[in-house]
Amino acid sequence: MPAVPPRISADQYRAAMRHYPAGVTVVTLSCDGAPVGFTATSFASLSLRPPLISFNIAHTSSSLEAMGKAESVVVHFLGEHQHHIAQRFSRAAEYRFADRTLWTTLDTGEPLLHGTPIWLRCTIDQRMDIGDHTLVVARVTHIHNPASDEPAAAPLLYLNGRYTRPAG
Repeated sequence: MPAVPPRISADQYRAAMRHYPAGVTVVTLSCDGAPVGFTATSFASLSLRPPLISFNIAHTSSSLEAMGKAESVVVHFLGEHQHHIAQRFSRAAEYRFADRTLWTTLDTGEPLLHGTPIWLRCTIDQRMDIGDHTLVVARVTHIHNPASDEPAAAPLLYLNGRYTRPAG
């Protein structure tokens, strides 16, 4: 009979995951006419046909209730020059949209951050509570990638508890 593996603490798990770099996105949505957004480093491409993406939101997030009601979101891929945006959307909810010069609203109602190199508008397909997070699966309905034939700005990464740029 195989030995039972030792229990892994949240601190051990967090310490290990800090060594895995993740791209930084900001997810924005509208709830009852108000802008809502949060930083997400759990973004992933799931499927080409149909075009599906995923991200996670913590059950402790101030944006969780709004995310539960949302029918659509915009996922912004942050560039290396946008660590201030990632930090802003990691802070208290009332601070995130306080500077009106940083964003506008799409015709469909979602907040759009200025200066993000690439963004995706998506409709929510599924939500699943998994552990202490909700996994959101969304269908991509619009891609904004104005320089698709040119190299994009270097992405912003999250590594070892800090926002950083790719080495190179």
